[in-house]
Amino acid sequence: MLGFSHTREWVYPQSIKGRFMTIRRWTFLGLHLLLLAAPWVMINGYPAILIDLPARRFYHFGYIFTPSDSIILLLLLWFAAFSLFFFTAIFGRIWCGYACPQTVFLESWIRPVELWIEGDRLTRKRRDARGWTFDRAWRKAAKWTVFMAVSVFLAMAMMSIFAGARELWTGRAGPVEYSLTAIIALFWFWDFTWFREQFCNYVCPYARFQSALADDESLIITYSTERGEPREAGKKAAQDGRCIDCNKCVAVCPQGIDIRDGFQLECIQCARCIDACSSVMNQLGHPTLVAYGSVAEEQGRKPRRWRPRTFVYGTLLLAIMVAVGVLVATRVPFEATVNRAPGSLYITDEDGSTRNTYLLKITNKDPSPEAIRYDISVSGLDGAEVISQPVELNTAESQTVPLVVRVPPDSQLDRTTEFEVSVTDGDGEIILRPTFKTGAEIGSTSP
Repeated sequence: MLGFSHTREWVYPQSIKGRFMTIRRWTFLGLHLLLLAAPWVMINGYPAILIDLPARRFYHFGYIFTPSDSIILLLLLWFAAFSLFFFTAIFGRIWCGYACPQTVFLESWIRPVELWIEGDRLTRKRRDARGWTFDRAWRKAAKWTVFMAVSVFLAMAMMSIFAGARELWTGRAGPVEYSLTAIIALFWFWDFTWFREQFCNYVCPYARFQSALADDESLIITYSTERGEPREAGKKAAQDGRCIDCNKCVAVCPQGIDIRDGFQLECIQCARCIDACSSVMNQLGHPTLVAYGSVAEEQGRKPRRWRPRTFVYGTLLLAIMVAVGVLVATRVPFEATVNRAPGSLYITDEDGSTRNTYLLKITNKDPSPEAIRYDISVSGLDGAEVISQPVELNTAESQTVPLVVRVPPDSQLDRTTEFEVSVTDGDGEIILRPTFKTGAEIGSTSP
């Protein structure tokens, strides 16, 4: 590994096949489909997933969220946080081994490219140990070229969530979007070519605080010292089902650790060592020595999936899910704000009527492809006349229109009177409460 006073020690993980690697590959495929396809899939004319920061809108599979939906977004963030706590308490570092972008991209793109161009573990180690030769140079150059292409591709895919896939991939995005894409691509290229497992060991905070989230009941990768020790090479150990010290579990580890030394902070729970040990021990007719387990099982206790912390986390997750469901179900599919027109307080017309002018802004968040018409009315001002132009909006469209409220001369209103502006679209209603100003004396009250 990289120490602050040591040189870089390269890890050469050997390729491996097995049950858990198959599960991971299918998981990686699903995550790639979500990343690559979601920005391209159009629902009601908008991407399935788009985080439009300049417009402050979040498009999520037909739903449109704006700053007025901050409580829903906050609850979703809490849901993500407590999900991390909940699943870590039960399954340990399952995120690191099966869903972290660092792991997903390395296993899906980088290691296959290395295997294709440079060969497997021993071939790469021997070639690198011989120093720089033409054979090593052209292979490194070819590998790094492919790494750069993969980095740009993944950076474009990630940036498509924020800039829109069609705009970004067809050259219609702005310089800011392409500059950010270049920064992301350079980060991934640096990570793929050099940093790699050091990110998990020295940078990622999850490895540090996951020990506070896990306990003796949490799932980890364990080595059976009772069955595996003493380890030794030879027929006797093979017949007894002990560790034959083949070091295959070490050779396949992407973090460069020996799981036989016990659980370590660097372990990302990817289960490569389980598949490696299984491939050896199954041939010898014995069960694997490396498997998913827990400290409780090592101590002879039955692990409990439901215990105080997982019960609390699960209850919180359920409560958040219910709250989000209720908020989404009762959510009004548009937002509206009203503000007094700048520089305007009130105007007295020739006939003695008093009018106030406001600016009414309506944003359509309804995913329906048809244009929505909005009705505007006021209450709380007797005899008030409302003057406003018709408002009809398409999905995600906003419009600001002047709203004039006029009361007759005989209206006995306070200097400041609160009233209600109702905006409806047939499916929901928003009530706004601006104030109406008149020329009445300060402190006067209506009879």
